[in-house]
Amino acid sequence: MSGVSPASSVFRSALRALKMAQCRPEIVLTEIPAPARLAPFSVALAADLFETPLPAHAHQAFAGGDQPDIMPEELATGRFILLHDPAGSPIWGGDFRVVTYIRARLEPEMGQDALLGSVAWTWLVEALEENGASYSRAGGTATRVLSENFGSLEDREDNIDIELRASWTPTSDDFGRHLEAWTHMVCSFGGLPPLPEGVTALPRRRLT
Repeated sequence: MSGVSPASSVFRSALRALKMAQCRPEIVLTEIPAPARLAPFSVALAADLFETPLPAHAHQAFAGGDQPDIMPEELATGRFILLHDPAGSPIWGGDFRVVTYIRARLEPEMGQDALLGSVAWTWLVEALEENGASYSRAGGTATRVLSENFGSLEDREDNIDIELRASWTPTSDDFGRHLEAWTHMVCSFGGLPPLPEGVTALPRRRLT
């Protein structure tokens, strides 16, 4: 550790903060390759939200790249990326930036709601505020994706998905709160109700 640069030390502190985050047991968090060109330092996590928590052995298999024989229904997926540029960025307004993506399948009637994009953005803002994740310069895009089936697949129902791509600049070093807030967004997209008051979520797979 004595040879670690100050910038690397700052980012390692951010990683330790992420390790302290706790997520609901229905979410499987897995570290994935981070984009190399967006910032000098970065870490990326994939989230898969299931209707019910995976058993321990199934969770380990899924995180290792294998799908268990019996899987609960997947409700939503997403990506969480934390970027760090020691030189700072005038666009970010800081030296850290969170970049996220969430996708979930919608009920047909909900997919036609003209206010869907506004609702999705409200989920993001509320999750950040409720988890005490202070931020600035937030921006994002909500998209409805219609998948129609034709030919030999025309008997299948058409699907409507909601996608939210968003980013914001953390204004504190408690990055675990930002990860927790984001996983709450994933749960909102997946339609899971909030945890009952007093129930503590279990921590999921840790960063390496």
